[in-house]
Amino acid sequence: MSVLAGLRVLEVSAFVAAPLGGATLAGMGADVIRVDPVGGGIDRDRWPLHAGRSLYWAGLNQGKRSVTLDARSARGRELLAALAGAVGTVLTNLPAGALSWEELSARRPDLVLVAITGNPDGSAAVDYTVNAAAGWPFVTGPAELEGPVNHVLPAWDVATGFLAAAALLAADRHRRLTGAGQRVGISLADVALAVTAHLGAVAEAVLEAEPRPRVGNDTYGTLGRDFRTRDGRHLMVLALTPRQWRSLCVAVGMDFPAEFVREDVRFQRRTEVWAVLEPWVAGRTLAEVADAFDRHEVLWGPYRTFQQLVAEEPRLRENPMFAEIEQPGVGRWPATSSPVQFGAAPRLPPRRAPDLGEHTAEVLTEVLGLGRAELADLRTQRIIG
Repeated sequence: MSVLAGLRVLEVSAFVAAPLGGATLAGMGADVIRVDPVGGGIDRDRWPLHAGRSLYWAGLNQGKRSVTLDARSARGRELLAALAGAVGTVLTNLPAGALSWEELSARRPDLVLVAITGNPDGSAAVDYTVNAAAGWPFVTGPAELEGPVNHVLPAWDVATGFLAAAALLAADRHRRLTGAGQRVGISLADVALAVTAHLGAVAEAVLEAEPRPRVGNDTYGTLGRDFRTRDGRHLMVLALTPRQWRSLCVAVGMDFPAEFVREDVRFQRRTEVWAVLEPWVAGRTLAEVADAFDRHEVLWGPYRTFQQLVAEEPRLRENPMFAEIEQPGVGRWPATSSPVQFGAAPRLPPRRAPDLGEHTAEVLTEVLGLGRAELADLRTQRIIG
């Protein structure tokens, strides 16, 4: 039995944060029912695409059931509210609409509603605008650059999605202990501020007169950088600890003063290290560097394109977290299950994403007890897909 067997979640969502939260719960065994408009929501055809289908949508909705209904109609809003009340646990990042906390909690007092917003006041913001305001684009990029550099990974969406899953489970635990439901609010902006503060950047800005400089591909505060091999590959080398520093020195044949055992010294005098390490790497192939570094347990890793990741990473084929799935109308690829391993429960295999609206009749019958005649009438009125 999976660790979340018996937990049912209604997900009304779009884009990344809430869908990732739902996929995280589904990967651990929860029955996650995603609701979309008839014909699909605003992220139904989001890139990357293959054969006209969104790989993004397929990846974020693995293992869920899909319901489509028109929540703009009165009957559709009533169906959505009825589903929320019957399920009892809701995850959303869309405007309240039919998911008003006041209305839903009146229908079911022990309801848990996890609502993700852009800003804490509910106003619009997305990962990219939140990141722009959080300071990180001005410490990202080449040292000589003057303007901001955007991060291509939607990091605040990802962090918020995982945190939303944890918050939902915490609220469910509270409900089990007290019998009380609650509305849980989490915003992308607050997550970005919290992480920025945890990483010391807020305190640094208050206590230090000079702003943090850009350091390009160097790792801030420690010894780390990218290098290019003789055969044109790129790799990352780091020495975070004294042991890792000694391992790097032995592997390369470097000899530096004793004070380099200190991390701050290695960072401040890193150009002296690069002057030795850069030509050493440049004179060898990736395979030769890998052999030397692996023998001496150096902390390093290759840079890869996505295609190289698929071709070279054995864990995509051998790791039990991955298994090939067939997504109807799209293709076949290694898909991921939950990265969390529980000692008392087996890891669930990855499951494909549903076709849009695939489980509409099944869910409405199972959860709300609707019969064939009523389902047919709803389809005729185009209230459900």
